[in-house]
Amino acid sequence: ICIIAHVTAKKMPTLHRHEEEKYFVNAEGRKESVPSIHDPPTMELSVVVPSYNEENRLPLMMDEALDYLEKRQKRDPSFTYEVIVVDDGSKDQTTKVAMKYCKKYGSDKVRVLSLVKNRGKGGAVRMGVFSSRGKKILMADADGATQFADIEKVEEGLKNLQPWPNQMAISCGSRAHLEKDSIAKRSYFRTLLMYGFHFLVWFLCVKEIRDTQCGFKLLTREAALRTFSTLHIERWAFDVELLYIAQRLRIPIAEVAVNWTEIEGSKLVPFWSWLQMGRDLLFIRLRYMTGAWQLETRKCN
Repeated sequence: ICIIAHVTAKKMPTLHRHEEEKYFVNAEGRKESVPSIHDPPTMELSVVVPSYNEENRLPLMMDEALDYLEKRQKRDPSFTYEVIVVDDGSKDQTTKVAMKYCKKYGSDKVRVLSLVKNRGKGGAVRMGVFSSRGKKILMADADGATQFADIEKVEEGLKNLQPWPNQMAISCGSRAHLEKDSIAKRSYFRTLLMYGFHFLVWFLCVKEIRDTQCGFKLLTREAALRTFSTLHIERWAFDVELLYIAQRLRIPIAEVAVNWTEIEGSKLVPFWSWLQMGRDLLFIRLRYMTGAWQLETRKCN
């Protein structure tokens, strides 16, 4: 298995942008070049929202997020933000729906990146992160399952990690405190899959974080650059590799309980997605262990 993992590994992550992905359409309908995470930050906060066929669920999330962000900015005019919706090759009207918010709030606050083809959630988040202008970068799911105001909790978690080594730190929203209630609503099979996945995460990759899969994570700009530049996995298990890389780089990580509600319409197919994630977890450990994957920072082009 070690040999297979090593031989089949792509030595470096895929950081290439298609030509169309180097631009976004502003509120006036004109193309503008996307910024780079390698540039100095010009915003306090970037919110990256990976979206695949989310025309129905996205509006609720965007309404809640932008309502919170606008009120916060009114209270504190020095607070600046942007929301980056990354359309991950959707087949529906996700981009059209997101562009309505761009036109309403302006392209300085809401931007839509449309990927040429589906990369997977991790790949979509990475493209959004690499196009961010914020000192801090928040990953937030398009379904709005996490209460957006809980950003204050993960911000507090990040603050409590100071002083940040090399300006790097990560604060993860967590649903671990809700596990007992969620088990009561799940079938025995899904509960078994969940426990199996948690065991593999703990045994192979990440021991300190109970909930690696909550899509509500706040990173400093430097931590986002180092981790996402190294990230290889672009689908469901990308969170685990992200945190595994952070542990290897000795980036401090906080885990903070957040309010979470299960929203219908999940793209996760229980058995096959867990199977793919289990394979990815094994390969994460083996490929870093055998040196097939290295902790190197590369520039997106």
